[in-house]
Amino acid sequence: MYQPDKTDNTILSVKDLSISFRDESGWTKAVNNVSFTLNKGETLGIVGESGSGKSVTSLSILQLLPDKMSRIDNGSIEFNSGGIPSNLIKLPKAEIRKVRGNKIAMIFQEPMTSLNPVMKCGKQISESVMLHLKYSEKQAKSHTLKLFGDVMLPDPLYAFNAYPHQLSGGQKQRVMIAMAIACSPEILIADEPTTALDVTVQKSILKLLKDLQERLHLSLIFISHDLGVISEIAHQVIVMRKGEIVEQGRSSDIFSHPAQPYTKGLMACRPSMNVRLKKLPTVADFMDTAGTPEIIVESPDERQLRHKLLYDGTPLLKVENLSVHYPLPKKWYKKERTFFKAVEDVSFNVFKGETLGLVGESGCGKTTLGRSLLRLIEPTSGKIGFEGNDVGSLNIKNLREMRKRMQIVFQDPYSSLNPRLTIGQAIIEPLIAHKILGTYRERKNKVMELLERVNMSPEHFNRYPHQFSGGQRQRICIARALVLNPAFVICDESVSALDVSVQAQVLNLLNDLKSEFGFTYIFISHDLSVVRFMSDRILVMKNGKIVEQGNADKIYDSPEQEYTRQLIDAIPGKAINPPIMP
Repeated sequence: MYQPDKTDNTILSVKDLSISFRDESGWTKAVNNVSFTLNKGETLGIVGESGSGKSVTSLSILQLLPDKMSRIDNGSIEFNSGGIPSNLIKLPKAEIRKVRGNKIAMIFQEPMTSLNPVMKCGKQISESVMLHLKYSEKQAKSHTLKLFGDVMLPDPLYAFNAYPHQLSGGQKQRVMIAMAIACSPEILIADEPTTALDVTVQKSILKLLKDLQERLHLSLIFISHDLGVISEIAHQVIVMRKGEIVEQGRSSDIFSHPAQPYTKGLMACRPSMNVRLKKLPTVADFMDTAGTPEIIVESPDERQLRHKLLYDGTPLLKVENLSVHYPLPKKWYKKERTFFKAVEDVSFNVFKGETLGLVGESGCGKTTLGRSLLRLIEPTSGKIGFEGNDVGSLNIKNLREMRKRMQIVFQDPYSSLNPRLTIGQAIIEPLIAHKILGTYRERKNKVMELLERVNMSPEHFNRYPHQFSGGQRQRICIARALVLNPAFVICDESVSALDVSVQAQVLNLLNDLKSEFGFTYIFISHDLSVVRFMSDRILVMKNGKIVEQGNADKIYDSPEQEYTRQLIDAIPGKAINPPIMP
């Protein structure tokens, strides 16, 4: 963990900042009397759940909030550049444009939506360099290529001429960082820059930001919902909840002696690496019990007995020598077509009632493997046996019947739901398609019961997807997957983009549903800490192949492969041990 520099040089001072947003009912306060300072060369971590006011506070620094729908009720934001302080709130638009990107830059959470999809990455950066630094086109290109080298893009020239969709998530984030530091700003604001990235990519991004900070003497505001990530980079920390600061102080003090139940809750709802819990604590548990919720640990003997009963049975799913190959564009000078081997000769079993974890970096073949089990992607070769049936030989009619027993929860709940259908219609749709239950009333009653089971309310039935938070939408997708009473569910990165507090709720929900209905899961994720908490066994994938498999605890405690060890080492905040843990 970084320790603060011994300096009192304040470069940014936010005092009594209050911000409101307008809706149909009037003005609603989103940030209330927030005050903090940022020192030169230091990193300030801002942590809290979605809706806590983190991003709104950071956007207000550069006056990026919508003019007609927001207002700053009171407060000041003093920026001390070159010894000349100025209140950013009162700067005219022409003056604030000179500050944006030039003296204060921002890295946004989602690089794909922040980059122009129809403009090459190099040109997007050259454009800002030519505007702020008055470089010629040739000078701007040379400067951009140097920046791409500084952020350790593997092939700067390729990245310069590539469109955003041609780069991986980690590479796009590096392009965003290069854009942010292009004009040598004094302050860099990083808004959730590692959310939903692989833990290994996340680790490299954090290291890159630390190196850039040291080399360029940057002051950094790092925003995240994950205290583990904040612990890796921040000197000072402020914890926000419902638009207010509930705790702030030195990073070392916050993580060793958190004072507020909310902070303790954020720390505790991350899956522990030291003990195996039956259920993750949530923030609500801490707020309801004044910081002392009940912690239930599964002992090694209990786990061993449960596994003996589990693995004495017959496998529900048998996968033998499964491969999925994609044809690559044919080269004019080659006679034979080449193939990309997304999944190569994979074999494993899944037992009834088991949760099998599937872990690996993006591009390793996890999602392709999961979808090929349902024949959403057709396998190139191999055999899939489910409940004694050969999935690969089923005709369309029988495959349709089988899919009632095998369901999938996708990573992005918003893109998984039809924005034109209410959630009630979305969940009823599978019942209609498979002709389950006779009347609309029966189907609606079943959906109502299921909504309550996933901690949603019956009145949500007639609302649309955009009216819900990310965690609520994921619950809706879980309800849709379970409405057909499947035996087997694939969870494909279903919690990777959620707040740690919401993530804990969804993980607990999946385990509760498993106990109640006897589900069998394949749980896919890049985060080995989450996979370990959920799983009985783990498969580790790399480049389309399984490189290690076995008991989840054994793999974490004694990994055999260097690749597995790298995934474990990349988990942020492993040193954090919430004080309530046994």
